[in-house]
Amino acid sequence: MSRSRAPRGWPDPPEPLPLAVVDNHTHLDSVLTWRADGWEQADDLGAQLDRAAAVGVERMVQVGCDLAAVDWTSSVVRAHPQLLGAVAIHPNEAVRHAGVREVAADGLDPEEPHETGLDDALAHVASVARANDRIRAIGETGLDHFRAGPAGRAVQREAFRAHIALAKELGLALQIHDRDAHDEVVEVLLADGAPDRTVFHCFSGDADLARLAVSQGWYLSFAGPISFGANETLRAALREVPPSRLLVETDAPYLTVHPFRGRPNAPYLLPGTVRTVAEVTGRALEDVCASVATTSAAVYGAW
Repeated sequence: MSRSRAPRGWPDPPEPLPLAVVDNHTHLDSVLTWRADGWEQADDLGAQLDRAAAVGVERMVQVGCDLAAVDWTSSVVRAHPQLLGAVAIHPNEAVRHAGVREVAADGLDPEEPHETGLDDALAHVASVARANDRIRAIGETGLDHFRAGPAGRAVQREAFRAHIALAKELGLALQIHDRDAHDEVVEVLLADGAPDRTVFHCFSGDADLARLAVSQGWYLSFAGPISFGANETLRAALREVPPSRLLVETDAPYLTVHPFRGRPNAPYLLPGTVRTVAEVTGRALEDVCASVATTSAAVYGAW
C-alpha cells in the first residue's frame, strides 16, 4: 500500500456505534510499534483500548502469530479483560522456521531463516495455548501462495495441519489465513476435518466460496477491503453470509477501511467496516452490531 511521506497522524475517531461490537482479529503488538514513511508511533496499549471503547469496540481478539507475538499476546490477555487471544505460527513464519530459502512467488528475496526450528516453534504455541485459558483460538494459520514457492507451500501445508490438530485437541477456534490459496485451504480442511469453530480471517473469496463455507458451518470475518471500490466480488460474497456466520475485524495495523486506506489501522476504526456491512447487506446498523456481538461470543466464549 502506498503512503504519503508527510505525517498525517492517525485518522480521527468515527461516530460511535449504537451497540458494542467485537474486533475478532487485530495485531495490537504491531499497532503499538507501527513506523513507516513518517508515521508517528501509536499510543500505549491502554490508550488504544480506551479509544476503541469510546466508539463501541469494547472487546477484541489479539492475534500473535510469531514467537515474540505469541508471548506478548499471552501476557496482555491476562492483564486486560477486553482482550482474548489467538496464537499460531503464521504460514510465512513457518517457512522461515523450517529453514526454507527459495525465491518466493511474489519475486522478493527470501527472508532469513529463524534459529528456532518449526517443530519447536509449534510446540511453544501449543504450550502457551494449553497454559492460558484466555487463549481462545489457534491462528492465524493456513496457506499463503502469494508469498511462498513450492517448497514453502509444502511446509505451510504441514504447519496448517498441525495447527488444525491442535485446535481440535484443545477445543479452540481456528483462525485461517488464506491468501491466493482458496481451493487448497478448503481441501486441507475437508481432508483433516475442520474444528467446530473455524473462521476465515479477512475473507477474500467469492460468493461460491462463501456459500461453501456457510454450508460447512464455518465463519467468515470481513475487514476493510469490503469498502474498497473495486471489491464488488467481495461484497457479493458478504451478501451470502447469514448473521450467525458473520464476524468483523480490523486486521490492524493493516487493511484500513475506506476512506483511510493506506493509513495505519487500529481497532477504533472498526465502525467503518461495520457500517459498510450494514449498507451492503441492507440490514439495520443496530442489528449488525447485535449479531456480531452474539456470533463473536459463540465462537470465542465469554470475555
